[in-house]
Amino acid sequence: MTSRERLQATLEHREPDRLCVDFGSTAVTGMGVCAVSRLRKALFGGDPHPKVVEPYQMLGEIDDELRRAIGVDVVGVGGRNNLFGFPNEGWKPFEMPDGTPVLVPEKFNYTKADNGDLLLHPQGDTSVPPSARMPKGGYFFDSLNRQEPIDEDKLDPADNLEEFGVLGEADPRHFKEAVDRIYEKTDYGIMMVLPGAAFGDIALVPAMWLKHPKGIRDVEEWYVSTAMRRDYVYAVFEKQCEIALKNIELLAEAVGDRVQAVFVTGTDFGTQRGLFISPEAYRDLYKPFHKAVNDKIHALTNWKTFNHSCGSVCGLIPDFIEAGFDILNPVQCSAEGMGAKELKSEFGRDMVFWGGGVDTQRTLPFGTPEEVYREVRERIEVFGPGGGYVFNAIHNVQSNVPTENILAMIRAVGESR
Repeated sequence: MTSRERLQATLEHREPDRLCVDFGSTAVTGMGVCAVSRLRKALFGGDPHPKVVEPYQMLGEIDDELRRAIGVDVVGVGGRNNLFGFPNEGWKPFEMPDGTPVLVPEKFNYTKADNGDLLLHPQGDTSVPPSARMPKGGYFFDSLNRQEPIDEDKLDPADNLEEFGVLGEADPRHFKEAVDRIYEKTDYGIMMVLPGAAFGDIALVPAMWLKHPKGIRDVEEWYVSTAMRRDYVYAVFEKQCEIALKNIELLAEAVGDRVQAVFVTGTDFGTQRGLFISPEAYRDLYKPFHKAVNDKIHALTNWKTFNHSCGSVCGLIPDFIEAGFDILNPVQCSAEGMGAKELKSEFGRDMVFWGGGVDTQRTLPFGTPEEVYREVRERIEVFGPGGGYVFNAIHNVQSNVPTENILAMIRAVGESR
C-alpha cells in the first residue's frame, strides 16, 4: 500500500498492510523542535536547524526526509497563519533557551521580561502588549491573560466572535493549492485543519493572534462562563457554527475528497481522574454543534472527522460517536478508565484511535529505552488488529524527551511493521 492507501484503509477499519503512523500532521501529534533537532542529528548527522512550524508549542517541522526515515504516512495542511496571526515564512535564526539553534518565521518578534522570560506579540507587532510568555529555560509558550474588566450589562457575544468569519477567496485557494501539491506530488495521506469549528477550545479562547481581544478571554473566566453564563456561550457557539457550516461548503468545493481526515476540534473534556464536564452539560452546550458540523462534513465529503480531547473521556465516547466523530485523539491511556484493551474492545468498531502509542507523561520522558520499546509494542498489539488505529504518542513529544527514548519508540514501531 501507499501511505495514502494505508491511511484510507485504517480510517475504514480495514487492517492495512502495516501500521499507519503520524508525526507532525497536526498541532497535537508533533514533536518539540529541540527533540526534532536532536533526532535529526542522531539519524542524519550534521548540525540541523529545524523550522518551528507551530510557535505556540514550539513544534519542529517533520519534513519529507524525516518522514521517510521514521515511516510517517500522513501530512497536514493548516491555515495561512499560525496561532500568533502571522505566516510561517521568511525564516530567521533563533536560539532556544537550551541552546538549540532553530529557524523561526520572520514575524516571530519577541521582547524580554525583566526576569528573562520571552514575550511573543500578536501578528509580530511589538508595539502592542504580548499575548504569550515562554518562561526562562522553558520550551514553549503559555498564553497571557489579557482580559479586560467584564461589565455584565455590556457583555456581547459578538465580542467573542471577532476571530470568526466566512472565508474569503484567499483561504480556500490556500487550502486547495496545498492539498493539490501533496496529492499530486506525493503518496502521503492528507489531514486538513478545519478553521473555526473548535467550540471552546481553550488554546484558542485567549485569541493570541488578536492585538486587542474583546469578550471573555481569560481561561478561568471562560470555564466559569460555560456554567454561569451558559446562554452567552451558547450564543457564541450558535453564530460560530453558522459560519463554520458555510466554510465547510467552501472548503469541500475547493479540495474535494483529496483530503481524507479533518481536524475539527481540540476542546478538552477530560482530566487525569475523570470528566472535566458532566455528560449532561456536554450534551446541552457542545454536542448539538459538533453534530451539526460533522453532519455537514459527512453530507458533502468523505472526510473523517478528528476530535482531540485529553484526559479521561471514556464516559463521553458514546456521545462523540453519536455526534458523528470518526477519530479520537490523543487516547490518553494513563487517565482513569482509559485502558487500551477496554477502549479497543468497546469502541474500536466505531471509533478510529489516533494516538495512545506511548505515555508522554511518564514513560517517554522518564522511562528507559527498554520500557519505551515495550510499552509501544504492547499498545500496537492492542490497538492495531483490525485497522482503525493510527500510531502516535499521547499528545506531542516534548522537547526535553531523551533522544534514545524517541529512537526506541521509532524502533518499536518499525519492528512491529
